[in-house]
Amino acid sequence: MDGILLIDKPIGYTSRDIVNIVSKKLNTKKVGHTGTLDPLATGVLIICVGRSTKLVDILINEDKEYIAEVILGIETDTLDLEGKIIKEAKVDYVCKKKLIEVLNSFLGNQMQEVPIYSSVRVNGKKLYEYARKNEEVELPVRNVNIKSIELIDDIILENSLVKFKIKCLVSKGTYIRSLIKDIGKKLGYPACMSGLRRIKQGLFTIDECYNMTDIEYNNYTMLNINEALRGHPTLIVDSAIEKKILNGQKLDKIFNEKEMILVNKYNEVLAIYKQDEDDDSKLRLAKMLKILDF
Repeated sequence: MDGILLIDKPIGYTSRDIVNIVSKKLNTKKVGHTGTLDPLATGVLIICVGRSTKLVDILINEDKEYIAEVILGIETDTLDLEGKIIKEAKVDYVCKKKLIEVLNSFLGNQMQEVPIYSSVRVNGKKLYEYARKNEEVELPVRNVNIKSIELIDDIILENSLVKFKIKCLVSKGTYIRSLIKDIGKKLGYPACMSGLRRIKQGLFTIDECYNMTDIEYNNYTMLNINEALRGHPTLIVDSAIEKKILNGQKLDKIFNEKEMILVNKYNEVLAIYKQDEDDDSKLRLAKMLKILDF
């Protein structure tokens, strides 16, 4: 069985848990996901099944949109409510105008520190392995892009803590926990994440996702490759170009696109081509997809 399955991941499950459930349900080991969600988080989890796992490294690069719940006044070692409190401060008041200014200051490209409780590898070990053994390690820093960020709902003061929600659209590799920590720093308070929901990845929205009950009772439909790659620049090629593609040859660049999905006249997806690093006028084969016949 091959295809793309859109799941609304429930709280308390890891992304790997969902992969294992789908793998058992469909009786195949060839299952992967396109972007980790922590157990605390819910929302859009794109699952690739069978030969469509070839699309994992394509779909994982797409932007993601989240609704995050923020608490000012405490910081934990995991940067969310599942960790141990390492900093506390009494918060009496937060000015809405000031908060919006701080949020807007994060728009655009910036360097972000990867949290210690993450699966990013440093010197062959996952960061959370260092954390669990109380070993010191230099945390990597990544260039991320916050494409939009806004305050939603009211600011709530409760037991000397301030709570609010944000909605943000971010690039691949952005940690919302780290973003919240940095927001707190600019406001002058420790901060952590108390909830997270991914509502969109690429063009796929939460409204298109199936819950785990749907999966259990076979109340779902998997997307084919054409549907999974919707929104990507696409070019229909003739038989001569198709032959070149199937032979892995470079192609002349017709449009000013750095990546193209190439299909034949029968609407079969043939391959993904990307900008050739050595020649701006050429596209090179990035991934052959002709074997994915849905």
